[in-house]
Amino acid sequence: MNDEFGELSEREPKNKPGKPTSKMTLEKAIELGEYDEDFLSTFPEWHNLSNNIRFNYILKAIKNRRGFLRLNYAETFNVLDYSLKPELKEVLEKINIRLNELQKDEEKYRIKYSSKL
Repeated sequence: MNDEFGELSEREPKNKPGKPTSKMTLEKAIELGEYDEDFLSTFPEWHNLSNNIRFNYILKAIKNRRGFLRLNYAETFNVLDYSLKPELKEVLEKINIRLNELQKDEEKYRIKYSSKL
């Protein structure tokens, strides 16, 4: 149906809702900070990689996750009226706990893969 300007007034959306426009890949998962080997092993290409490449992917994902956590910490800390919102202190504590867990995971992977390289 044309409107007063001669254009269609009811247009179909270019992307149909409900259908994903992109597919998760190993590279995207690493970029988003996913380093769990069980999850990464769901990608077929993971099984074709050497231990050296796997280890480097894991380290890159840990580095990315650490960056996301630090950014989240900074954003939370810089919330307006932070001192008036005690619930945010708990958020920062949880982020610190997660950063410590991440450090332990990195050490675990370094020990695990050091014997395989």
